[in-house]
Amino acid sequence: MPRTRLILLALVVVTLGATLPGCGEAGRVMDRSDLVNELASQLDGSGELTYTADYQLPGGRTATIAQARSPLRAAYVYPDGKLTITDEATTDCRRSGSTMTCTLTAAPTPNNVPAVAAFQDAGQHGLISPTVAISLLTAAALDTDATIEQSGTTIAGRPATCVAVRGVRDARASAFDACITTEGVLGSFSGVVDGSQIEIAMTRYREEADPALFAFPPGAKIVDKRPA
Repeated sequence: MPRTRLILLALVVVTLGATLPGCGEAGRVMDRSDLVNELASQLDGSGELTYTADYQLPGGRTATIAQARSPLRAAYVYPDGKLTITDEATTDCRRSGSTMTCTLTAAPTPNNVPAVAAFQDAGQHGLISPTVAISLLTAAALDTDATIEQSGTTIAGRPATCVAVRGVRDARASAFDACITTEGVLGSFSGVVDGSQIEIAMTRYREEADPALFAFPPGAKIVDKRPA
């Protein structure tokens, strides 16, 4: 799979309160395999995009995801931290008290699925990566007792397909709502994943990557753990 696709599947990022706009509308139950294939294809195709997406989190907090193809890079900014992935390094910045520490490790080689490991504790940041969303949908599709309803809506001016999933057994999330835009960007998600409540909703989308998102936070302490 091209690395430009896989870097998107690294992460991300989004509140709707208890329900998602549009996803609460009467939906239709659709074939599980068709649904998973459709959403996976959208997410896969969005790996070719350059974009910046802003998200609303509970409590007035915000998050941002940015991706660019030339040079290849991605940034995931959340309250009190950020993760950036470039050809030079994977940089994980986290705040402890009044100190922001950015730890640099070697860039993935090849540059693939870098945020899967970096965001193992994504729920603590209020984020969910597209790869996790796909795994949840796949678990639902394999559970014959689960229900999956599809509906449509518009998020931040972008048309989106929404799914309401309920009754998944032995999975990281037994029930959740998710919307994916026609570009394949995760527009919203609401549910409890691995015991952490995640609610995110995209508020703004633009077809460019803000260079400032890839810079170190002002005054950050830099810890370089890359091989010499």
